[in-house]
Amino acid sequence: MDEAGISAIADWTVRRGLAGDDEITLLNGFCERCVDAGLEIARGLAIIDTLHPVYEGRVFSWSSDKPVETPVSPYAPMSLGGYAAESWKNSPFYHLLQTGEDELRQRLDEQGEQTFPVMAELRDEGQTDWLAMIQRFDKEAAIGEMDCFMSRWTTTRPGGFTDDDIATLRRLVPVLGLAIKSTSLARVAQSLAEAYLGRDPGRRVLEGRVTRGEAERINAAIWFSDMQGYTKLSESIDSDQLIPFLNDYAEIVITAVHGAGGDVLKLMADGVLAIFTADGPAEACAAALRAETDMRRRHAELNLRRVASGQPVSSIYLGLHTGDVFYGNIGSKDRLDFTVVGQAVNETSRIASMCRSADRDVLFSLDFRDALPPLERDRLVSVGRYALRGVGRAQELFTLDPDTASP
Repeated sequence: MDEAGISAIADWTVRRGLAGDDEITLLNGFCERCVDAGLEIARGLAIIDTLHPVYEGRVFSWSSDKPVETPVSPYAPMSLGGYAAESWKNSPFYHLLQTGEDELRQRLDEQGEQTFPVMAELRDEGQTDWLAMIQRFDKEAAIGEMDCFMSRWTTTRPGGFTDDDIATLRRLVPVLGLAIKSTSLARVAQSLAEAYLGRDPGRRVLEGRVTRGEAERINAAIWFSDMQGYTKLSESIDSDQLIPFLNDYAEIVITAVHGAGGDVLKLMADGVLAIFTADGPAEACAAALRAETDMRRRHAELNLRRVASGQPVSSIYLGLHTGDVFYGNIGSKDRLDFTVVGQAVNETSRIASMCRSADRDVLFSLDFRDALPPLERDRLVSVGRYALRGVGRAQELFTLDPDTASP
């Protein structure tokens, strides 16, 4: 490849990286342009770690001779062990990381035993040459496990890569690595903001709404749930069971809230604060009611599984209310929280705490009931008037009609 071709590919990669193209788009465009310029790449593979609550990183794959069934593949943390971790330890990338080397090449069209299992597989598929590369990041530039960019390149060209091909890859792959790192860092910021702040608050923060005291007045359906007897249970349960126990119950609540279009704003050990905004109070309250139904179904299934495996179970209390709240940044200049505050939030918490006194798993305020569409409103029945701590007037509370409520 001549200098003009190398410069054109490097310029394209930089421009698309700055534009924010995703990783697979960058890899595909890079490989296709290399092939068009005379560098006979048959397969391309890019790997980069990330910061994510579930998976450790992602693999991006490109092929010139066959469709790629899974162009983007996340992989689980290697600390979990299993087949994937064992395969990783038998990979050339693991070898490079352990030895501190940056590059490994092996001809696949020559006789003899291949060093790594993947090389034999590629040779059987007609690949003739193989090159693995690692671009390492300085310690200050690493985020979590994201400390390098790994790539693998193969060809079916008779005789393998030429010396010029290898030299070209050495010049261009770092540019691709920088573009993919840039995109991956933006993805890290988004996933962490959503995981720790909530989906909508995370989006708002990344849009630049980070000024202390900046908040807007919104109308929302407010969800406050917690687990019955959590404090006593946490004292009796084995310490190694406590986190899985909390995760199981948080999972069903958060999944139900998100599934109905709500946003989880805060996790407080066993408690969950969420809001539903939708298009108006009627839709927001109907969405919250759908989330309640979904959560109860998931809760019943979870308790059956945990009982069958001899694990402790718990009930979930839920309070639902609607009203105006302030939604935005609250805190000090050193520590902010993006959440909702206001009297309606306080009342929702008090309504949830009344579940035990009313002997009900879920309680709704009168305002919430009145905001529901008529058909949904008929599903609720009154349980009487209650004085809520910190609220100046007694409130009529409602629950689901036992004759119509789903088990």
